[in-house]
Amino acid sequence: MADDESNAGSIWPLPKFRFSVDFGTELTNIGFQEVSGMDKEVQVIEYRASNNPLFSTIKMPGIVKHGNVTMKRGIFVGDMTFWNWINQIKMNTIARRTVIIRLLDENNQVTMQWTLSNAWPTKITSTDLKSEGNEVAVDSIEIAYESLQITNPHHV
Repeated sequence: MADDESNAGSIWPLPKFRFSVDFGTELTNIGFQEVSGMDKEVQVIEYRASNNPLFSTIKMPGIVKHGNVTMKRGIFVGDMTFWNWINQIKMNTIARRTVIIRLLDENNQVTMQWTLSNAWPTKITSTDLKSEGNEVAVDSIEIAYESLQITNPHHV
C-alpha cells in the first residue's frame, strides 16, 4: 500500500550528503567533505579452447581489481593525522587499517556501509593557496585497499 509507513523510506533514493568515515584508533569519525572511488571491477579473460570449432573466444571472469578511494576534508590547526600515517611508510611496510564509510539517514542510522580492508594511504594532496580566495583549506588523501565489502542493514 502507498500509505504504509513501513515502506515509506524504500520508495526514495538515498541522499548522499550525510555520511561518516571511521579509520579506527585515533582517526575515528573524521568529518569529510567528499568520498569517491569506491569501486570494484572484475577483469575479463578471453579464452578460446583449441578444439573449439568456432573462431571466437568466450569471456570468463578474472581477477577482481579495486580502485583507490579519494577523501577530501578541511584542515584543522595542529592536525597531522594523515601526514603521520603516510610518514609511517617504509620499504614495503605500512600500518594498514580497516576503513568504514557509512551512509546515514536523518536519524544517524546506517543505511549503507562500505568496508575497506587493509587500507593504506598512497597519496596526500595539500590544499592550494590563494591570496584572493575565501574557501576553506582542504586536504585530499588517496587510499589503496585490498577488498571492499558493501552491506545494507535494511536488506532482507
